[in-house]
Amino acid sequence: MKLASIDITLFVVYVVALVGIAWWVSREKQGHQKDTNDYFLAGSSLPWWAIGASLIAANISAEQIIGMSGSGYQLGLAIASYEWMAAITLLIVGKFFLPIFLKHKIYTMPQFLEQRYDHRVRKVMAIFWLGVYVFVNLTAVLWLGALAITTIAGVDMIYGMMFLGLFSLTYSLYGGLKAVALTDIIQVVLLVLGGLFLSYTALNLISDGNGAIQGFVDLTNKLPEKFDMILSKDNPHYMDLPGISVLVGGMWIMNLSYWGFNQYIIQRTLAAKSVQEAQKGIAFAAFLKLLMPLIVVLPGIAAVLIVPDLAKPDQAYPSLMTLMPVGLKGIIFAALVAAIVSSLASMTNSVSTIFTMDLYKDKRPNESQQHYVKVGRIVSFVALIIAMIVAKPLLGNFDQAFQYIQEFTGFFTPGICALFVLGMFWKKTTANGGLLAALGSFVLSIVFRQVWPELPFIDRVGIVFLLCVALAVVVSLLEKKGVSENAVDINDVEFKTTKGFNVASIAVVLVTAAFYITWW
Repeated sequence: MKLASIDITLFVVYVVALVGIAWWVSREKQGHQKDTNDYFLAGSSLPWWAIGASLIAANISAEQIIGMSGSGYQLGLAIASYEWMAAITLLIVGKFFLPIFLKHKIYTMPQFLEQRYDHRVRKVMAIFWLGVYVFVNLTAVLWLGALAITTIAGVDMIYGMMFLGLFSLTYSLYGGLKAVALTDIIQVVLLVLGGLFLSYTALNLISDGNGAIQGFVDLTNKLPEKFDMILSKDNPHYMDLPGISVLVGGMWIMNLSYWGFNQYIIQRTLAAKSVQEAQKGIAFAAFLKLLMPLIVVLPGIAAVLIVPDLAKPDQAYPSLMTLMPVGLKGIIFAALVAAIVSSLASMTNSVSTIFTMDLYKDKRPNESQQHYVKVGRIVSFVALIIAMIVAKPLLGNFDQAFQYIQEFTGFFTPGICALFVLGMFWKKTTANGGLLAALGSFVLSIVFRQVWPELPFIDRVGIVFLLCVALAVVVSLLEKKGVSENAVDINDVEFKTTKGFNVASIAVVLVTAAFYITWW
């Protein structure tokens, strides 16, 4: 697909505007130099709207838009469980996890683990997360993003990766998290508008010009099997989404780990002005998650009727873009790139935060604040270069890079979730117990994958989580240390939430329940 001159112009305007705004919001008062709190936590000053928008912008990237649209094409609306259950998960994080993290005034998740357990746990998990972010997340976003640009604009893959990396660094390297979070509101507006335009146009095509509502009615009548939220065992995609256990099983563990303990997601909430401001941002993000299936799943389902003979499901979103009118293509293309670069910027900032604050500062504790900021910038740059170099060797042979991410991180997710949940809510958990749970997750996942291959992935995550909890509990009790001296005292944590947060939470739960009842 070739972009017309007007599409290219709109895209260039977006790029220039975003970089200009990022540099403007990153400026400092005369005589003030950025310290680590400014660079890594935006000076602990983020407002709720920036937190909510940034959470979604960091989450939604090429693998989400293209991958979930492809899943909508193949599986149908059932894939929306990832989005709608995430909305409720966000509220759990805001209610029970954030007050604990903000009370401890931490920069990183490994830092919390040291405060709760010991230095070994911090080091092990810091190194693990650096490896995952650089060799799994960054590489996947760069590769899939470049693949999308190649499909849409016809540029070579290597140039696509170079553009994405340079673009993300241009607007985020100087300003750090503040530049990323405050510009993410632009990214999210563009993402939502572009996605809604695409969905509207696709549905209007299905109804032969009679409007999106009629198009949706026609779509549900012609493809009723694509609107089953709970898949039966005879469904060919049951292994991907195993029926009712999606609602009561391992997906909760995956969501809690991703939204609650993932540095590049949770970091913007750690930068909030207050707990209440962070919770307002969480509630805003939860409502945006309810909207996401309309933007990323519905186009994939519509593509079944509009472009029924695709070679691969992941071609659904790019194929629909070719049908968009001139001008609209530029907006949707900008929305897609916005999603990619915001995720890249968030990941590189988190890599630099973990490396600088958890590893480098430990070895050189007496350097100036400006020195640590400089190190953080260098690490962001180096991380992107490494990801570009290894992207093709790691992902070039995968038909679906999204599966690569899920499969790898799924080995560790149950143990990480057990490590944090027990650390926060069971005072007797010892460092050895927590560490064995985290490391045992990989071993147990591999064993189940080999001896019980027919077990659905999501169910495996849930079972391994329960075994990791049991392992941590047994080891902790055998050590007979009683209450850990580093135990989190939740009696000192204020879990009471505002009336606004409570009302928002009830609304999100009711809307989610309505979706499931309607399309059960």
